[in-house]
Amino acid sequence: MAGITGLTGWLGVVLGSPEPQRLAEFYRDLMGWPISGGDGKTWITMLMRDAEGVPTRSNLAFQLEQVHQRPVWPGLEGAQQMQFHLDVGVRELGPAVDEALALGASLAEFQPQDDVRVLIDPDGHPFCLYLDEG
Repeated sequence: MAGITGLTGWLGVVLGSPEPQRLAEFYRDLMGWPISGGDGKTWITMLMRDAEGVPTRSNLAFQLEQVHQRPVWPGLEGAQQMQFHLDVGVRELGPAVDEALALGASLAEFQPQDDVRVLIDPDGHPFCLYLDEG
């Protein structure tokens, strides 16, 4: 097996936020995953689940960033760049986009692909809903 010694297979993804609880609640409602831990102020976690609701060996977490600058997408020279984005597979783009917008996401002005919709979460992090036919 390749990789560093002692890998366990667990992976966490962390988004910075000026209001971690609020952002965690947005992703809880978007993904349907329950908030599973944290202190409610500076660190919130949720265990990722598969399409059947079975927990995976991954989590999505939100940490307090007291000096948060919203990323700009697509990137502009001199502006805060996104560090990464989330790709979320859906069976139908239209209804999924409508629901994400109703939860507080916004649709990015630039859309590079027909089978993907780039949205922006309440703190400015881009995420993509893509047509997952597999």
